[in-house]
Amino acid sequence: MKLEHSHERAAIAARLLEGQKPSYVRDFVYGGIDGAITTFAIVAGVVGAALSSKVILILGLANLLADGFSMAASNYSGTKTVVDDLDRIREIEKKHIRLDPGGEREEVRQLLAQKGLEGKTLEDVLDTITANEKNWIDLMLTEEYGLSLTHPSPLLAGLATFLAFMICGAVPILPFAFDMPAAFTVSMTMTGIVFFLIGAAKSKWALAPWWRSGLETFVIGGVAATMAFTVGYFLKGLT
Repeated sequence: MKLEHSHERAAIAARLLEGQKPSYVRDFVYGGIDGAITTFAIVAGVVGAALSSKVILILGLANLLADGFSMAASNYSGTKTVVDDLDRIREIEKKHIRLDPGGEREEVRQLLAQKGLEGKTLEDVLDTITANEKNWIDLMLTEEYGLSLTHPSPLLAGLATFLAFMICGAVPILPFAFDMPAAFTVSMTMTGIVFFLIGAAKSKWALAPWWRSGLETFVIGGVAATMAFTVGYFLKGLT
């Protein structure tokens, strides 16, 4: 059975030296699915209401720009909140170490004891960790607060969401932009493929097989589109 990475001494050293890197997969999937769903929901709603194709282009483009930027800004703000909170707690721990080092050492001692260390081994590890303030604070952040020291850039997270929203969200309106025959059928097919591909791609970071992950995302998008089409169909008399 093939392992995901090598366990040779040199390979381990190189991997640990490289450190953990933030992933923007979640941000891209988040933006891609929402972009395809919301834009196709507009298409399905307008077609269900029997409105002009020009309405699809106007509303679709407005959704791409406005909703795409809104989602990117929201993701940026949410990610930045996590980063800012990590910095805030880090400063709190710095202050506590400065004002009450004995109390902070006792916290580390009890955290290490929970890991099964005791006696001289516990005290030696305690002395080693608290001799370096950064290591000391990092341990408190992860063990006391349950925080991750690796976090994505708020700007890159927002950008990934925006790009995915624009790329995937443009797919449902392309057949109408090029005035294709049976534009709605083509749009529905292309959007379904996008849903499936996004789901299949994200299975790389999950335990589910690619086809199951793809079908799951396909069903989610299909339900949203069906709801929008149904609403538009039953309210078309208002237009």
